[in-house]
Amino acid sequence: MATFLITYHGAMEMPASPEARDQMMSAFMQWAASVGDGMVDPGSPLGPSKVVTSETVADGNAGGLIGGYTIIKADSMDDAVAAIRSHPFLSRGGTLQVSEAVAP
Repeated sequence: MATFLITYHGAMEMPASPEARDQMMSAFMQWAASVGDGMVDPGSPLGPSKVVTSETVADGNAGGLIGGYTIIKADSMDDAVAAIRSHPFLSRGGTLQVSEAVAP
């Protein structure tokens, strides 16, 4: 099985009401359970970032905001994509990027 990094882009605002936040978390937990044994790390929303180069350290993002991540295992890229097609983040207008971790 390969490992896949799912990154979250856009639609990162948390709902204002506690009820809406609970509903969002419940939907995420249901999706995470649907991934089953393929779930490696359900991930987390991400806070402020630093960009580090060989010469500088600066606040911000390295070419595009990533608002969170999840790590899953799947047999193929197609299987990883199929696993996230029902992710509730998509119904909130967000975009998910699937990247395969390339083993050395």
